[in-house]
Amino acid sequence: MTIPGWTHSYSGKVRDLYTSEEAPGRMLVVASDRVSAFDHVLEPGIPGKGELLTTLSRWWFDQLATVPNHLVDGPVPAGVAGRAMLVRALDMYPIECVVRGYLVGSGWLEYQNTQTVCGIPLPAGLTSGDRLPEPIYTPAFKAALGHHDENITFERTVELVGAETAAALRDASLAVFRLASDIAAARDVILADTKFEFGADPDTGAITLGDEVLTSDSSRFWDATTYNSGNRTDSFDKQIVRDWLLLHWDPQADVAPPRLADDIVTRTADRYRELIDRLTGRTA
Repeated sequence: MTIPGWTHSYSGKVRDLYTSEEAPGRMLVVASDRVSAFDHVLEPGIPGKGELLTTLSRWWFDQLATVPNHLVDGPVPAGVAGRAMLVRALDMYPIECVVRGYLVGSGWLEYQNTQTVCGIPLPAGLTSGDRLPEPIYTPAFKAALGHHDENITFERTVELVGAETAAALRDASLAVFRLASDIAAARDVILADTKFEFGADPDTGAITLGDEVLTSDSSRFWDATTYNSGNRTDSFDKQIVRDWLLLHWDPQADVAPPRLADDIVTRTADRYRELIDRLTGRTA
């Protein structure tokens, strides 16, 4: 995509980054309609997804006003209005700061074999979808595009960024998770798990929340009423896509994933919109 006045600098699975000589120290983060799962970018995209995720990230940044973040005031090019954020360029840490509040996904698979999640011991007798006694911090090393992120120990994060920064990233992640969980709970939504990305402000060195935050792509959200009724599979995120893929494709196979069915695309977009409506209270 060509954006007048901006130069494309990087593309991830679902976002594109742009820089401009006229805006030193600033970046334009553009959320696409691409959708990824199991480290593959899938076809087709989810119509309107980029705008939905940007809307949700902006709302969460507003709610988390006490947490330093990378958003800055300034004009966004008209061609990407609604799905782009103007941000401060940070020195990003190479760590996915994952926080888990519930036993689900890969954590549940590991727990069945070892009663641990990312090596962290958990009580015996937990079942799929159970709330953990306390949220746990399970960092991952950010892999290059096309490769799997690698779960790592806290000790490994110390090796990567130093003891003081590693502890600060852990503590900030857990604090933001608890704050966001309370905000979601007030709207009858459960935040099951999420991942944060932080960077250092190049001017002050302050640890700053970056990237997207608490979106349907980076988090698991559940309807609290549905969960409390016993249904632990109905989510507001791209779990619909993951579940469909597992029925039609083996992620371990050396073949490309199938094209998503039209109804899966529609249902995923609907759930993304429903989450935004629930959290923000919007009616349109």
